[in-house]
Amino acid sequence: MPKRASTKHPHDDAPDTAGAFRRLAALAPGPERDALRGEIVEAWLPMAERLAGRFRGRGESLDDLRQVAALGLVKAVDRYDPGRGHAFESYAVPTVSGEIKRHFRDHLWTLHVPRRVQELRNRVRIACQDLSQTVPGRRPTVAEIAERARLSEEDVRVGLEALESFTALSLDAELPGGDDGHSLGDTLGGLDPALDTVVDREAVIPRLAALPERERAILYLRFFDDMTQSRIAEHLGVSQMHVSRLINRCCDRLREQVMRDAA
Repeated sequence: MPKRASTKHPHDDAPDTAGAFRRLAALAPGPERDALRGEIVEAWLPMAERLAGRFRGRGESLDDLRQVAALGLVKAVDRYDPGRGHAFESYAVPTVSGEIKRHFRDHLWTLHVPRRVQELRNRVRIACQDLSQTVPGRRPTVAEIAERARLSEEDVRVGLEALESFTALSLDAELPGGDDGHSLGDTLGGLDPALDTVVDREAVIPRLAALPERERAILYLRFFDDMTQSRIAEHLGVSQMHVSRLINRCCDRLREQVMRDAA
């Protein structure tokens, strides 16, 4: 495949494949067309690899990025229509770059992050890298990043948060600074069984207040002061059997009233 430099391409080694694309469009499916298609892909592969290099250092290996870029290049070759009069490069560059960006969005983000937030993250990341050269020794402020990235300070804060969302920390990971073997999962709370009784307690409060004073006192001594029926009987000067009947009767009445209120 002949190659020559062309001023209309920003890449110095951009191949002249205009004629090859016209021949490709005229060929029927078959070995000859497949071979020509392969030559075009190979000719433009250096450009795809350079585009992949722009995304290095973002959590993915360069070899994997090159493979994704090559896939995007193949798609661009297959979809390019030379009859539209546009240079192949003007179609291939956004196609390959878009394929790489989709790869990051679909396969590398542990958490689902909207595309706009991902874009903010990238702009903030680039601004931070630029500012690290001008303000060495300290972290740039939100205001400095906003001015550099031409974003609002609120958008910068969103981008900074997204920088921490690219990967998620496992619950089995050891706590930072700890040497006792405790993991992040150990810090998570469990279900509080007392929560199941909150609604019931709130529902019975007004009914308790409506009871006669003596019955209310007996229930309080039994269930809140944790006194036995015998001690309650002794405290009130009545029999233990009488206390038992009063407690059962009050509980039955409260239960019926609460159930009726709920219904």
